[in-house]
Amino acid sequence: MLVVTPNLTFDVTVRLPALIPGAVVRASETVTTGGGKGVNVVRASTARGLRGTRLLGFLPADDGDRLATVLAGESVELVGVPATGAVRVCTIFLEDDGRTTVVNGRGPQITGEQWDAFLAAVTNELRAGEVLVCSGSLPPGVPVDGYGRLVELAHAKGSPAVVDAAPAALEAALPYRPDLVCPNLSEAEGLLHGRVDEQVHESGDDLPERAAAAAAALHERGAVRAVVTAGAAGAALATADGRWWLTAPPVEVVSPIGAGDSFVGGAAPALAAGRADLDIVIDGMATASASVEQLLAGGVDPARVPAIAALITVQRLSSERPDNTPDRQSDPIPASRR
Repeated sequence: MLVVTPNLTFDVTVRLPALIPGAVVRASETVTTGGGKGVNVVRASTARGLRGTRLLGFLPADDGDRLATVLAGESVELVGVPATGAVRVCTIFLEDDGRTTVVNGRGPQITGEQWDAFLAAVTNELRAGEVLVCSGSLPPGVPVDGYGRLVELAHAKGSPAVVDAAPAALEAALPYRPDLVCPNLSEAEGLLHGRVDEQVHESGDDLPERAAAAAAALHERGAVRAVVTAGAAGAALATADGRWWLTAPPVEVVSPIGAGDSFVGGAAPALAAGRADLDIVIDGMATASASVEQLLAGGVDPARVPAIAALITVQRLSSERPDNTPDRQSDPIPASRR
């Protein structure tokens, strides 16, 4: 698997009693790790036993060597493309009551020449038939359809492509027919309806209906398989064969950061292996649920994944009603008995 993350980061995770704007607050713990969504994907897929995964991203001149050293310490195989500027920093505040706040820094300014070098690196590194994962934001200067270009490149090599990106980059990739997209509900509704906020914890009794409607719309716009995740509630899947809602079992949450990336870390290898569509989503959901039990984003106890997967329930959704809300059919079916 080749995981492409142009906008690599340092993730600074700060534990504190409460985040109070305008006040001086003392942290109870601060941890700095290599970050960027693709790093979490690699962690999760490696924990699940996948070997040969490489991470490809821009490596800025300022602090790039330090980031490469940090990732090497985790045995991440990094293919770095030189860039000017500095590695961006993302700060994650975890409060004692469970509230999470994320501040994402800007990435380095990328030139046209650097982007051309990036495309060439992906072309050289991607092996025919292996899955390509496009993960995370695009740094300034990268064309908005950058991931679409990479999907096109992957398909030319006979490789499936996964896109997990911010709304603008995801929207621009849809006409290239990515094999799997998996935004969270905030991101999907931002793309489809102009929603501007992004919540770590989604709430509401209508989450299944909203996620299913969003997944169906993304499929109609070009995604072969569209999954919209709704945090602890579950996820919706839409394909040419229909729509489904999958309910996630409760787990003890240590940190929700990186859950969506861990979903990709479980789902992408299943896609590459030719698994059935529902099994792809179940693998992703179980990996994501196991990851939130860990402090490290993308950290997964592989022993937890099968146990969680067995508790996921699946409902097939009927065609839309006149008011455009999906009707649920039949009783939930545990994944272990499908």
